[in-house]
Amino acid sequence: MSWRELLVRFALVFFCFALWPKGFMYWGVALLVVAWLVDGGLFRFRGLLKEPLVLGILVFCGVWVVGLLWSDLAVAFQDRWRKYFLLLAFLPLYSLLNKERLPWAVGGLAGSYSTMVALGGYSWSMQGMQGVPLFGMIHLHYSAALGIGVILAIFGGWVVLAKGNKFLTVLLWLVALLLLFLQFHQNSRGFLLTTLVTSLLMFYLYYRTEGRLLLRSVISILAVAMLFAATSDAFHERLEAAKSDLQLSRQGNYQTSVGYRLAIWDIGLHGIAERPLLGHGSGMAKQYLKDSYITYKQGIYRNLSEFHEARHFHNELIEISIHLGLLGILAFAFLLWSWFKTFRQHQMTLLGGAIVCFIFLSGLTDTFLITNRIPPFLLAVTAIAVCWQRYNGGLDLVDRKNLQIENITQNP
Repeated sequence: MSWRELLVRFALVFFCFALWPKGFMYWGVALLVVAWLVDGGLFRFRGLLKEPLVLGILVFCGVWVVGLLWSDLAVAFQDRWRKYFLLLAFLPLYSLLNKERLPWAVGGLAGSYSTMVALGGYSWSMQGMQGVPLFGMIHLHYSAALGIGVILAIFGGWVVLAKGNKFLTVLLWLVALLLLFLQFHQNSRGFLLTTLVTSLLMFYLYYRTEGRLLLRSVISILAVAMLFAATSDAFHERLEAAKSDLQLSRQGNYQTSVGYRLAIWDIGLHGIAERPLLGHGSGMAKQYLKDSYITYKQGIYRNLSEFHEARHFHNELIEISIHLGLLGILAFAFLLWSWFKTFRQHQMTLLGGAIVCFIFLSGLTDTFLITNRIPPFLLAVTAIAVCWQRYNGGLDLVDRKNLQIENITQNP
């Protein structure tokens, strides 16, 4: 094995493990780019453009660069919008994967994810702490990672069930239950709800032609959710906190988790109305939010800075719209469509729909695509799934019971 091949395989594994510890992500991406250049990746760049997701990422990132033309460069780079460019890591990652390297990437991603989940579970069960403190990973990001794991385990269970391996199917669905159980004990309402809704969507798509199985599946999911909710102190605390926050916000007190979101969404919608087509420019959302704390509606939100520093709008659609207006939303929609189209072209409509649904719903309560860890993790899952389907096959769930799955989005 040549030194170049060793470098590439090491870069793939290192990138997978660098996803989780704080500060390691950028080192993982940098090594991935170096390995891609050494492997002659520039000569394969034109071929990458044939993949819909690659084109979607390039268009999305390109719009952010164009948005600098009408922003204030003195403050633009103080915002977190630059993290959207981490999506570009998909290009070298996808280009480097081939049949021989695929097992290294699969092993690296599975090993790193299992380690992260185990450390988070230990922190919760033995130390009573949220997230993964050892990796500097907050509970929101940990909950999102758990939710994606639930989706992948459910999908994987169906894949092996189609091959007749009932034992592995049961094992994967037990893993899904374990991950969901851990997620119920994290202080994250948005990602938990997103996981449940996406899971219900997956079961609907898979069993939509079989009413009884669909009904049983929905009842089972709801029963499990109710059981986990009943045994989770964290869930009850967050539910009670949400009720209390709503009451306080009605009284004009927005210094709570829910009240703060309602206030900044109000500010955000006003900012969108001011410049609906092109927005305020790339990197201007944070400054706009900070200024509006004091100026908007005669300063009724002026005390928000005491509760939370102005950072972002906790909503992907509002955040992008403040930066780039309708232009940004169209680019975001094109990115999601391209992501789904990549899965559909490789006969993984169900998985693609679930992942895109998870991204969109998560963005309703947070700026999902600028979290450090989760979008690159989803890109790694996408690259590995596509390459696995290309070289090994077996991820197509269309069978005699589910012949309509492939055409759901084409013929709604």
